[in-house]
Amino acid sequence: MSRVVVPCHVKSTVALQVGDMRTSQGRPGVLVVDVTFPNVAPFELQEITFKNYYTAFLSIRVRQQTLMHTPAKWVTCLRDYCLMPDPHSEEGAQEYVSLFKHQMLCDMNRILELRLILRQPSPLWLSFSVEELQIYQQGPKATPPWLSPSGFPTQCPMSSLLPALRVSQTPAESPLRCSRCGH
Repeated sequence: MSRVVVPCHVKSTVALQVGDMRTSQGRPGVLVVDVTFPNVAPFELQEITFKNYYTAFLSIRVRQQTLMHTPAKWVTCLRDYCLMPDPHSEEGAQEYVSLFKHQMLCDMNRILELRLILRQPSPLWLSFSVEELQIYQQGPKATPPWLSPSGFPTQCPMSSLLPALRVSQTPAESPLRCSRCGH
């Protein structure tokens, strides 16, 4: 299946922290990244790829166009996906990640916006994020050359001779041959 990159705009990261930022020790453990798709009609998301940078857990919400004339709604489609098995060690900290639509908890049709919620509970890492973010939708379906009429040899119009094909009883190296012309 071919895939096509969806042009997107990744907005600035917003840090979330519970409590008073002036008196709380440490740093925020939750970041929110909004992704918009200017000049793109609602689409069916096929895949998301990115390079992790010390993010331990990822949740994804999507804003989908509704079928009726009601406001678009936000839906959680991935919840606390583990990117680092142990947030306090480096395993998975800088891995490339691909997430496919079949891994999501909801339908990935009619996507208007995407929201990534990044979590890193460990105080060991000063910063965390995702990099090289790419969003893909399904590309046009191409017909393989062997299925198109022009893919058949010109000496033998195989498309009209398909019923005449027979399997040879010789070893596996011998190809299928046309019983009428031998091609």
